[in-house]
Amino acid sequence: QVQLVESGGGLVQAGGSLRLSCAASGSIFAIRAMAWYRQVPGKQRELVADITSGVITNYADAVKGRFTISRDNAKNTVYLQMNSLKPEDTAVYYCNLVTILNRNYWGQGTQVTVSS
Repeated sequence: QVQLVESGGGLVQAGGSLRLSCAASGSIFAIRAMAWYRQVPGKQRELVADITSGVITNYADAVKGRFTISRDNAKNTVYLQMNSLKPEDTAVYYCNLVTILNRNYWGQGTQVTVSS
């Protein structure tokens, strides 16, 4: 069993910054990748950014240049630094972990609200 605990969400004005954290614990054999997704009501969950164990990163076009994903392998923790936030970044942000056995795990989600 793997648990993902997210933190760092909240309310911020447009142009501001937030840093999300996601700590993984439990029976983690080996992590292939960790990622952040987001979802707004009535829409599908979408990938924001992901990072492999080899620190290869990938970003959605909407956040390139503003968000940075990073991970601390020793702590099994992934971070999402979000700068220059826009109202359209408002969503519930979910942490995702994929093991080398292709098992998917999700966090409970953390709300990010950007006011204009």
